Amino acid sequence: MTPGEIVELARGLGLKAIAITDHDTVDGVRSVLNDVRPDGLPVVSGVEISSIPPHPYVSKGSFHILGYGMRLDDPALTKALDRVKQARIERNPKIIRCLNEAGFDISLDEVAREAGGDVIGRPHMARVLFRKGFVESIKDAFDRYLANGKPAYVEKYKMPCDEAIDVLRKAGGIPVLAHPVSLGMDIETLSGLMDRMIEMGLMGLEAYYSGHTREWTDQYLRLASDKNLLVTGGSDFHGSFKADIALGSGKGDLCVPLAVYENVMNRLQSLAMNTKGGM
Repeated sequence: MTPGEIVELARGLGLKAIAITDHDTVDGVRSVLNDVRPDGLPVVSGVEISSIPPHPYVSKGSFHILGYGMRLDDPALTKALDRVKQARIERNPKIIRCLNEAGFDISLDEVAREAGGDVIGRPHMARVLFRKGFVESIKDAFDRYLANGKPAYVEKYKMPCDEAIDVLRKAGGIPVLAHPVSLGMDIETLSGLMDRMIEMGLMGLEAYYSGHTREWTDQYLRLASDKNLLVTGGSDFHGSFKADIALGSGKGDLCVPLAVYENVMNRLQSLAMNTKGGM
């Protein structure tokens, strides 16, 4: 779905606010913000940056830094994301070559057509594999070929988390640790990681998430409170790429309180006032 279609879907579902947090790019949210009506659904600028945890911490899954409310025209942010985008461009032909060597007739051109002008990534390759009958589903494509450790996986560039946090804060945004459950850490280790990241400028924790059980959510809410961090939440909606996750409600039981949005906006307003006061 296009970002605009996602916003329309959110409005139809009765959501009160939404953030577009695309992977390693703000192009989509920029296009949406240019079209937002004054009386429309509030849209917060966002991004999800693929990152690396600080030494000695090791993430067993995806380690992502979310950014909210940053200035989309910030030169340093643009430069950092362009570097990530270029790394993606250089990675994609390598993945296609691996798939070809595995016996699949798939080209980068047809993957680009599948992406429809968006930044090309593994989900688009998975869709082509599925459409051509090589796999049983998008998930099957990842499980057998595209996921970490599988035949067509190619390591991608990831931004050091201190750099991701720094560039987001300097652009006026709020850096948040995404979906902590994916890190595969016990609560003590996660607490130590967060202390380290708070020293770097981390401001929030994504406690509400489609992959969190109620117990995990409560645990993360307590952790955020103990460390005086903002709480954020997201469904991690990816359309048909994650068919079991619905926008806003996740797997059916997700509810991100409107107060989360209000607290984020209040903090952004405070950051903006402090910036003006220091000029």
